[in-house]
Amino acid sequence: MASQTQPRIHAKPEELVPLILVRVMFGLVGLILVIVSIATFTGREPDSQPPAGAIIAQRAIHLSGDASGAARVLDETGTVIADFASDKGGFVAGIERVIARERGKSGADTTAPVLLQLREGNRLSLNDPVTGWSAELMGFGASNTRTFARLLVQP
Repeated sequence: MASQTQPRIHAKPEELVPLILVRVMFGLVGLILVIVSIATFTGREPDSQPPAGAIIAQRAIHLSGDASGAARVLDETGTVIADFASDKGGFVAGIERVIARERGKSGADTTAPVLLQLREGNRLSLNDPVTGWSAELMGFGASNTRTFARLLVQP
């Protein structure tokens, strides 16, 4: 049986990335890994975190969601605050999945509420007191921030 070899495709020299650029790229990646490792092993705190302002308003909420993007938000008494269809609740369902994953990693109580907080400077954040996870919601766009802002003021 004759062996069939695949034809070799040769790129033209002008189409190749220069070897020096490949070496520089891997050097930068290595340097970044060294810097991050040093910061991690020495326990250096992150520099670019916003200052913790005073809490103006706060509400404990329970989030539930599914992979389709549908989500439901309950208050502490179990009353439905918001019920999002799959085309409207994607961000809320995504946040719920992140919280569930964080709680699953630490074996924490999955039924505990999270805190939706409005802080000085009009900063809206979500804080999970069980795991210590938190997110500044202003970083996820105006429409997603508005979604959570409405949850804070709804009766």
